[in-house]
Amino acid sequence: MKVLVIEDEVKTAKFLKKGLNEAGFLAEVSGDGLEGLHLAQEVEFDLIILDVMIPGLDGWQVLTRLRDAGNRTPVLFLTARDAVHERVRGFELGADDYLVKPFAFSELLARVRSLLRRAPPRPQETIRVADLEIDPMRQRAIRAGRRIDLTSKEFLLLTLLARRPGEVLSRTLIAESVWDMNFDSDTNVVDVNVRRLRGKVDDPFPLKLIRTVRGAGYVLESGQ
Repeated sequence: MKVLVIEDEVKTAKFLKKGLNEAGFLAEVSGDGLEGLHLAQEVEFDLIILDVMIPGLDGWQVLTRLRDAGNRTPVLFLTARDAVHERVRGFELGADDYLVKPFAFSELLARVRSLLRRAPPRPQETIRVADLEIDPMRQRAIRAGRRIDLTSKEFLLLTLLARRPGEVLSRTLIAESVWDMNFDSDTNVVDVNVRRLRGKVDDPFPLKLIRTVRGAGYVLESGQ
C-alpha cells in the first residue's frame, strides 16, 4: 500500500519513511504543503500522514483542498500541539485520526493499520512481473495463462514480493506484513510459506521468479 508523508522535519520524515518501508508500505515523502497537495492529487495513495506546520500550505489548507476536491484518502494528522480545539478543527475539516508529537512509531503504525482496515477498498491495477499477473482486487494470480490456486496468505506473500520486484525483502518485513507478527528467528513460518509458494508459482515453469538471498531474505524478479 502507498503512503504519502507530508512532513518538513527531515529527521522525522526519514524516520517515518524507513519505518513504513520496513513495515511493508511504499512510502513517499514531501516536505512542502504545495508539493504534497500536488502529489496527493496526482497519485493514488492509500493513506496520507500530514504534519500541521509545514511550509507552502499548512496542513489545514492541504486537507481542506483535498476534501473540497472530493479526495477521501484517509488522513492522519501529526502535530506538536495538543490543544483540544485544534484536534476538533482537524476532525471537522475531515481528518481521520490525530497523533501528537513526540510519538512512538509502534503507535503510529497501529493507527495507520487501523485506518486502512476501516477505509473502503479501492480498485488496484494488475501487477505484472515477467509472465506472472496478479489481480489484487479479485485476488487472482495467473502465470503463463494458467491460474494459480493460492491460499489467502500465499496470495498476500506473492503480492508483497511482486509490488517490490528486484528488492530483497527481509524475513522480518515479510512476517510483519503478511502475518502481522514480529519475526522470531526460531520460527520458520516465512521459509515454509515461501517454499510452498515456489511449488505453485515457480516449480511448474522453466523461468524461476522467487530467489533466496542468503542471510538477507527473498526477492521476486524477472529471472535469468
